Amino acid sequence: MDQTEFINPGCQPADTKESEKGTNGQRWAIISLASIPLIMTLGNSMLIPVLPVMEKKLNISSLQSSLIITVYSIVAILLIPIAGYLSDRYGRKMIIIPSLIIAGLGGLIAGWASWSWANPYVFILMGRVLQGVGAAGAAPIVMPLVGDMFQDDRDVSSNLGIIETANTFGKVLSPILGAVLASFIWFLPFFSFPAFCLISTLLVLFLVKKPKSQSTGCTLANFIKNTGAIFKTHGRWLIAVFIIGVILMFILFGLLFFLSSKLESPYGYHGVKKGFILAIPLGFLCASSYTVGKIIKDDLVLMKRITFYSILLNGTSVGLLLFAEGLWVQMMLFVLSGIGIGASLPCLDAIITESIEKAERGTITSIYSSMRFVGVAAGPPITALMMKNHSAWIFITFAILSVFSLFFAGKKIKPAVKGTD
Repeated sequence: MDQTEFINPGCQPADTKESEKGTNGQRWAIISLASIPLIMTLGNSMLIPVLPVMEKKLNISSLQSSLIITVYSIVAILLIPIAGYLSDRYGRKMIIIPSLIIAGLGGLIAGWASWSWANPYVFILMGRVLQGVGAAGAAPIVMPLVGDMFQDDRDVSSNLGIIETANTFGKVLSPILGAVLASFIWFLPFFSFPAFCLISTLLVLFLVKKPKSQSTGCTLANFIKNTGAIFKTHGRWLIAVFIIGVILMFILFGLLFFLSSKLESPYGYHGVKKGFILAIPLGFLCASSYTVGKIIKDDLVLMKRITFYSILLNGTSVGLLLFAEGLWVQMMLFVLSGIGIGASLPCLDAIITESIEKAERGTITSIYSSMRFVGVAAGPPITALMMKNHSAWIFITFAILSVFSLFFAGKKIKPAVKGTD
């Protein structure tokens, strides 16, 4: 893909620095940054195995319980692009740290309401809104920050693979940790989140160094012109990547919601045991993300090829769920779907970060993250509605969406080999 010619070539993100490849400081910075998507994933996915318990404790419907996940994501969708621009304008770290603090406060409010109020549902949603505000300014900013830290595209891809692996590892850990905490007190997952945010805040504060010199970033007028120039040049494949991101997250969180509900009824799995079963397909998702992140380097053609065949694997697996009988046959297909989704994500991340200039990278990757949150937000409630009629509609819908993703991956994403026009 060709690099965009920016209207204001002097417009640079507010904090950039030279690559420090191989230094201990850089490795610790990546570990610190990886803690952010890990913790933000815990803050959302950790609640999925607890939703059936919340329905009983709060006397709410499955649709209402799914809103505890969805409201977090809706707020993030609206605010992520704004956070991306602010990170380009004022610096990544300047946005990340306050956002982590806000997210922690949201967890405290949700936990306190659950503990203290007889009817805490509305106040839990208010706390989740704050968590969404914090999530918008934390996790999505990590991707452009990693892109800023390295000059070699191979280093960027490799370290983005670590970030995406931390994200997916959070999904693996979430059902187990959520179930363990809820086995003591059902609202303990809410209280645990502020503690995790505090750890991540301290790591970023002390281990992610601020550059010695900073520019002021783009003005709003230049930002709008530059963003328009990017979409004029790269809009075709960018929109395709955004749509694929929405669909993959929609399928993933829809499947997780479905599996969490079915493990309790009719299969009779509860608590920690259910958490470990939920973690099985997510573990394979995590492993595939890590492996692919290591092998793609800066090869954009390979990224497209892996994305295409990974979506094909995911679509075939969810389609076959229509005919699968028995929990463990279904689990095998959930695993294959997880491998497909996990392999796609680091490729999509790297395609964006390696093809967009640093000056606008925060905004573009934030729009991409916002689109992924659309899928996260829509998956559970739409799956809950389809479960009221017939589960077959879930798998039919997911298979059709996978076909659309396959079309966009095959026809719309056309990376050019570097050094060619």
